[in-house]
Amino acid sequence: MHEKCGVVGISLEDRDAARPLYYSLYALQHRGQESAGIVTHDGFQQHSHVEMGLVGDAFEPGDLEQLNGPNGIGHVRYPTAGSVNACCAQPFSVSFKSGSLGLSHNGNLVNAGEIREQLADLGHAFTSDGDTEVIAHDLARNLLEEDLVRAVKRTMSRIHGSYSLTIMHDDTVLGVRDPQGNRPLCIGKLEDGYVLASESAAIDTLDGELVRDVRPGELVVLHPDGTGYDTYQLVQAETTAHCFFEHVYFARPDSVIDDELVYEVRRELGRELWEESGIESDVVMPVPDSGRAFASGYAEAANEDGSGVEFAEGLMKNRYVGRTFIMPTQDERERAVRLKLNPIKSSVEGRSVTIIDDSIVRGTTSNQLVQLLRDAGAEEVHVRIGAPQIIAPCYMGIDMASREELIAADKSVEEIRAEIEADSLSYLSIDAVSSALGNSRADLCLGCVTGEYPYDIDGETTDRDVERPVISGVGAEADD
Repeated sequence: MHEKCGVVGISLEDRDAARPLYYSLYALQHRGQESAGIVTHDGFQQHSHVEMGLVGDAFEPGDLEQLNGPNGIGHVRYPTAGSVNACCAQPFSVSFKSGSLGLSHNGNLVNAGEIREQLADLGHAFTSDGDTEVIAHDLARNLLEEDLVRAVKRTMSRIHGSYSLTIMHDDTVLGVRDPQGNRPLCIGKLEDGYVLASESAAIDTLDGELVRDVRPGELVVLHPDGTGYDTYQLVQAETTAHCFFEHVYFARPDSVIDDELVYEVRRELGRELWEESGIESDVVMPVPDSGRAFASGYAEAANEDGSGVEFAEGLMKNRYVGRTFIMPTQDERERAVRLKLNPIKSSVEGRSVTIIDDSIVRGTTSNQLVQLLRDAGAEEVHVRIGAPQIIAPCYMGIDMASREELIAADKSVEEIRAEIEADSLSYLSIDAVSSALGNSRADLCLGCVTGEYPYDIDGETTDRDVERPVISGVGAEADD
């Protein structure tokens, strides 16, 4: 079960956490539109509300009033495989002998099946096919024998893959990031408490202040009274595996991830794109919305070089159509492109146009965009992409489709150019991506653009030694 989701956890001093959690989920809605949920704890018992649909549809005003307590976690889900139904919606709750547990997961385990079998043999009954339930059962089992920190540490030594988690054990909220930091997670300070969230945009929504990213392999335990937090570096890995695609596509441009403002990273990627493959044209225009920052950086670099190219909005977006990227069938994706984008003829007619997008996955959207612009009177249409060719699937939680569906898996750049009927096509190099992110290639997950993964995955090659990271001694750093 691949999960590309948003998670949040909040502990406050003396007010209910439900409403701030609800606002946080709105801020993370771009990370998942399938289901939304909140679990809170009032010091005596756990309260849960999890529904299918967008945040605004999943909660009625009365639902939030039932979610009592100053501590809670939330989740928005976007499934990329497995069941698309309520049994996999999160946070996942479980009650057991030593209390209650709620768990929100962003990422994808590569050994969930193996652990599920072991737990099933020990008598655990599963209600879903998601790997979140596997983590919850394993952690619940460990909590019967260990304190909270050691129980989490033991679970981390067993689960392998990509995960950012917010967990609630009774009224204690905690956050965990996998040892290679594949998925984002950060800590924020509020006026009367603390928050853990997938992206800093959620902290901004609550008028909070970003403290820092949760470090790879770190456990953060929020004090139930909202006065501080403790952190434990449970696992130390030699390299990270930050997902470069978070910066290219998935994250909000106003979020700070791994100390980098996403918007500025995208602008820098656009500048690199001009340096590597700039072409003279009358107008540069973004494919809204994700191409906007790339196009801005590209046009700025072009004009610094004396190009004189105009930066213009040539495609208008219908904001009431969901992301074509995450629509389940090809037919829906094709229909949605024309529903979603309409050219502004005065920006396009009789002119040579360069359009900038973040990626080409299947090629459907790009082909239709080129055709839309030609129909609107463009003389030439050049396509520039702010990421390398996607040649392999993502096993870490982004719906990159199978190799059969990926246009770049078996086609050269020239063949793709011909298929999308553009006058020219260029992608950004992998080196330019690592340069713009300020990371070495060894510290990024580039599996979808290299076919070599930072984790052991059946039938795939690995680009590094993926022996399990060393589990270090449990030492605490208190933050009050």
